[in-house]
Amino acid sequence: MKLLVASDHAGYPLKEALLQEIGSQHAYQVEDLGPPNAQPVDYPDYAHALSVRLLQDAENSLGVLICGTGIGMSMAANRHHGVRAALCTDPYMATMARMHNNANVLCLGARIVGQGLAQAILAAFLEGRFDGGRHATRVAKIDNKQP
Repeated sequence: MKLLVASDHAGYPLKEALLQEIGSQHAYQVEDLGPPNAQPVDYPDYAHALSVRLLQDAENSLGVLICGTGIGMSMAANRHHGVRAALCTDPYMATMARMHNNANVLCLGARIVGQGLAQAILAAFLEGRFDGGRHATRVAKIDNKQP
């Protein structure tokens, strides 16, 4: 399973911290899509790049996007058909995003959650599984198709 990770400059320090966490705690092939440093960048560029890569291998990939609040990243990522980006501020939201909404991208706000909480949210997201069933019909409606 691949985990694609990207941020903007505001999310860069948290991205770097989470990359270390992912490498030591989770069995994912991690791909860092940037940026390479904390110099100012435009978050939509990174949200779009991650979304395109995610959709190329949608069955075997999840994504994590980090900006100052997580709002801009989630808005930009959700413009892509097939991306279900969820802005989560606690582990329960991350679990429910996976279980009920089949979220495939986790969005985090570096200025909203601290590193410890972000690690817990990420763990919940990665451990979560889609329940299917009645939720599959609802997710299909998100994607504008009926099962």
